[in-house]
Amino acid sequence: MDENANKRTCLYDRHVAQGAQISAFGGFDMPMWYSTIIEEHNAVRNRCGVFDVSHMGEVLVTGKDAERYVQHIFTGDISQKAPGQIEYGMMLYPDGGVVDDLLVYVEARDRYFIVINAANIDKDYQWMKDNSEGFDVIVDNQSNYYGQLAVQGPESEAVMGEVLSLKVAELKFYTFRTIDTEGETIIVSRTGYTGEDGFEIYGSHEYIIKTWDKLMASGRVTPCGLGCRDTLRFEVGLPLYGDELSKDITPLEAGLGFFVKVDKPEFIGRDAIVRQKSEGLKRKIVGLELQDKAIPRHGYEVVADGKVVGHITTGYRSISTGKSVAMAMVDAPYFALGTEVEVNIHKKPHKAVVTKKKFYNKNYKK
Repeated sequence: MDENANKRTCLYDRHVAQGAQISAFGGFDMPMWYSTIIEEHNAVRNRCGVFDVSHMGEVLVTGKDAERYVQHIFTGDISQKAPGQIEYGMMLYPDGGVVDDLLVYVEARDRYFIVINAANIDKDYQWMKDNSEGFDVIVDNQSNYYGQLAVQGPESEAVMGEVLSLKVAELKFYTFRTIDTEGETIIVSRTGYTGEDGFEIYGSHEYIIKTWDKLMASGRVTPCGLGCRDTLRFEVGLPLYGDELSKDITPLEAGLGFFVKVDKPEFIGRDAIVRQKSEGLKRKIVGLELQDKAIPRHGYEVVADGKVVGHITTGYRSISTGKSVAMAMVDAPYFALGTEVEVNIHKKPHKAVVTKKKFYNKNYKK
């Protein structure tokens, strides 16, 4: 196979057979949509959709110093988390820029399952290994073993139980359990990236293929591509690495300071974040609502007082609300709620107002 070719998930042949529109994403050939983005988006909001997210990366950290090591590389605080709980946060560079945002699954005090973004797998794994010196830990990249499905939407709990015979009703939001089934141990969590109730399933490629086939045969789910995964996460204000987070954007600038526990005594990037907190932000990611139906896209300029004061990071006509909205990186003092700005779309200014980044209410089962 061509070394420069994109990778493919274990479900690639299924996507092609189902007529998916395939495009490159994060170094993988992934399904963008099967029918239409709108149809798949609405299926998740109203019923149940399933995503192949096997392109995501998984790293297992084990050993005597596992907790101390994870605390060192991670902005979240896992010291008070019980086994079965999940913490969202980031890995930072010393200057406060983001290496990646990730989920840490607490399996035991000496065992942590870490889920990272597809485009960052090699970079993250190298970063984790480079920063493990002085810790008694094993950092094991298991990304090639695992496939992953996201079953999302208000009917997802019923589908998980009735179609897949997985008992998940007692799982609370941001918790997980390991389940022994079909000769292997899988991980099931009540998590997702859509703003709806949902579950993520991690297992061998063989298990993931069988599970996809069961879901498709049931007629209870809509296969969904990454197109609507983006529209869904965007509407509820969830960031995408490369748009709202990057090596050049700190968690504070992204409005994600809640997930940076500066009361922890130490982690990589802590000093930079504390300094930025004390000095105040020079720019910040905000929500924008346009006054007309023009659609703001990534990279479009935000203008105020006759000058460029920011740029769009993600923008859409919201499928759930019908409004033209965006997330944008905007300079101070233009990020206060209610501030009036303009967005240049095809060289024409369109009036917009700064709003909260959440354009649609999340429906998680707490």
